[in-house]
Amino acid sequence: MRKQYLNPKELFDPRFFTHSVTVSGPLRLVYVSGQVSYDRDGHVIGEGDMKAQTEQVFKSLTHNLAAAGATWDDVVKLNGYMVNMNLDDVNLYREARMRFLNPKKPPASTLVGVSRLVHEDLLLEVEVVAAVADTPAKPALKKKVQKKR
Repeated sequence: MRKQYLNPKELFDPRFFTHSVTVSGPLRLVYVSGQVSYDRDGHVIGEGDMKAQTEQVFKSLTHNLAAAGATWDDVVKLNGYMVNMNLDDVNLYREARMRFLNPKKPPASTLVGVSRLVHEDLLLEVEVVAAVADTPAKPALKKKVQKKR
């Protein structure tokens, strides 16, 4: 599998994302649904605290990627949805996510400000798409059949 990270010279130089990412070759795509700051029991972690919620969201994303046999290096697209987006919260989000992403090859990325998420105490939801090299299955060894004489 081959990945290309493209930042066309006609566009501004992005600091926190790549304008376009292409993937080719044998691969498997992993789509991770939007993750929010719920704990295992479905309770909100970090009510009113963007930093705590961001940490929980990225931990949940990490668990999802691992379950699918992927890592953060495999992520090619990231979408974030932030309630009442402001510069301080965006900076907290960027700071947390850059601990997970390769700063030299960040994924294509979008961050959208929204008025509300599914629960009134949630501040952030993030979804990712990962491209994982698809290794072909090893062919099964054929048993030699002995001929009857």
